[in-house]
This record gives sequence, structure tokens and C-alpha cells, in this order.
Amino acid sequence: MTTRTRMNVYFDPVLLEKVEALALRRNVSKSAIVEAAVASFLSGDTTERLEAAMSRRMDKLGRQMDTLDEDLAVLGEAVSLFVHFWLTATPPVPDSAKATARAKGNERYKGFMQTIGRRLASGDRFLKELSRDVESFEDKDDLDGSANTGDPE
Repeated sequence: MTTRTRMNVYFDPVLLEKVEALALRRNVSKSAIVEAAVASFLSGDTTERLEAAMSRRMDKLGRQMDTLDEDLAVLGEAVSLFVHFWLTATPPVPDSAKATARAKGNERYKGFMQTIGRRLASGDRFLKELSRDVESFEDKDDLDGSANTGDPE
């Protein structure tokens, strides 16, 4: 059996309550909790473990930010192409038909919002669909042997 030396320390009452609660949850003595905390505090490897954990978290966040940046670029391009096409293909509405066009536009907008709500609720996202489409096009090109080399024919 390991010999132990008695030491009297003073704790803030709130901190002592937390130590007591942890000791009850883990079914160990308060001395064991305090001893483990002091040993952890005094060991030199805690800094290295904390630094390694932070490094892994930062790497993961960096990869997530890169993915978000790519997704945002795709969405920006998609919206700008749509707006460009819409502005060039939509003829002006005569004054006599503006009320009807506005009503039809509101109806279409409500349908658009409902569709977006359904897609968001189902988890089916545009960017996931886009990546599936691109993969299927690449697979088809590989099978046909007609991959685009960038040279005009």
C-alpha cells in the first residue's frame, strides 16, 4: 500500500461542491479527485496533449472553411448565371399585364419557398446534387472515351 501524507488545503465553497459532486458521480474519494487534478496539473505532457488536440481541431476547422469557401463560390456563380439568363431572356411586361404578372410572380415565389423548405428539411442540398451530377458526367465521359481534353475539334 502506498503511503500518503496528509495535507490541509482550503477551497472556495463552490469549487468544493463541484469536487464533492464529481466524487459522488465517479464513486471515488474527494482525495482521489484532488490528487488526480494536481497530478494532471503538474505533469508536463498536458500542454503537449492540449496543443495536439487544438492543432487537430484547427486543421478540421480549416478544412471546413475551405469547403464552405468552395460551396459559396459555386452558389455565387449559379446565382449570377441565373440572374444573367433571367435578365436577358425575360421580356418587359406591358402596363396592362403588370397586376397579373405580379400575382403570378407571388404565386411562383411561394412555390419556390416551399420547395426550398422541403429540400432543406429532407437534407437534399443543391451542392450535393451538383457533385453527384458532375461525378455521373465524368463517369459517362470515361465510359464513352469522350473526355474533354480542352482542344477544340
